[in-house]
Amino acid sequence: MRFRRSFSRFSWAAALPVLAGCILAEGMRPSVKVFFPDGSAVTAELAVTDAERQMGLMHRPRMNADQGMLFVFAEEDFHPFWMKNVRFAIDILWLDKNRRVVHIASRVPPCLRDPCPSYPSPLPAMFVLELKSGEAEARGLKLSDRLEFVLPRKLR
Repeated sequence: MRFRRSFSRFSWAAALPVLAGCILAEGMRPSVKVFFPDGSAVTAELAVTDAERQMGLMHRPRMNADQGMLFVFAEEDFHPFWMKNVRFAIDILWLDKNRRVVHIASRVPPCLRDPCPSYPSPLPAMFVLELKSGEAEARGLKLSDRLEFVLPRKLR
């Protein structure tokens, strides 16, 4: 009995880091709630590192209406996006440092063959939010709307 109890504690202690590693390997990244002017919100996965931003939504089977991906850049600049290996259409919103929408690309189709087109913003942005196709229109989003979200402390 004593052996089982200590083995059980040991096995859980050993298993937790492995399980955590598996979850992270499956693409679970930190996320934030992004609130829209109409009071609705999505949970947006953060893409902060170069590798995370390059991977984006590649190879995912779908995106739900309550999900998004928020790309965070160190400074405002021109950040073109493309749809390489993305399997579904999306809306792309570029936000300035004040989190105001400076450009919207609606219903951007997946790239079916190379070369993939690039979707730029005419104005610099510090954040880019990807949503399920049609969500920008469904939520009544327009240029100069301010979106609200709180980044983790290490990103502020």
